Amino acid sequence: MTTFALVGAGPGLGLATARRFGTAGHSIALISRSTQHLEDLTAELGRDGIQTRGYTADVLDTTSLTVALQTAAGELGAVEILRYSPVPRADFMKPVLDTTADDLGAPLAFSVKGPVTCVNAVLPGMRSLGRGTLLFVNGGSAVRPHPERAGTSIAFAGESAYAHMLHDALAPENIHSAQLIIPGVIRPDAQHSSPNVLAERLYTIHTERSGFRRYAEPMPD
Repeated sequence: MTTFALVGAGPGLGLATARRFGTAGHSIALISRSTQHLEDLTAELGRDGIQTRGYTADVLDTTSLTVALQTAAGELGAVEILRYSPVPRADFMKPVLDTTADDLGAPLAFSVKGPVTCVNAVLPGMRSLGRGTLLFVNGGSAVRPHPERAGTSIAFAGESAYAHMLHDALAPENIHSAQLIIPGVIRPDAQHSSPNVLAERLYTIHTERSGFRRYAEPMPD
């Protein structure tokens, strides 16, 4: 059995995606800095008969991220699928003219150093399996910078570039890197951006393994 590792586990899209990959037969490794989220989600998925364990880590702490992913692989099986989608902090979203160089340290660590750390932690296992999927989930500012959300826009652009380079570099090894852009708000009643619909979309990206970037819904003008 291989593992689906979710960095940024939460009760909405996180739970729906974990359930979708868990019902497909993968063990689930939930990674969050919130022990309450981990306990609640592990219990919820356990009631569905899905093998799940939670690991506490902060995406701004690269050591804790590496340890969490390596421990998960040792306990649950090699990580075949990684989803990186922690929610950015509100203070990353200052207007561009109010943003200083010092303001960019945390957003870049969150959206660039964090993904690089995670990929480096899981890549040896994917190579040993001969397959793998790297899923990056971002908001619309990853492709259309928003002047009121400068830190996130800059950092998401870096994450997008990194993920796209991985798509090209790892394709010959049967490791698929892909990005899902969610321009709108995730809501249970949304036609294209409900947790269950997005979870199914991510699973389809994993199985179809074609192209780099997908959109949950059209970007507004």
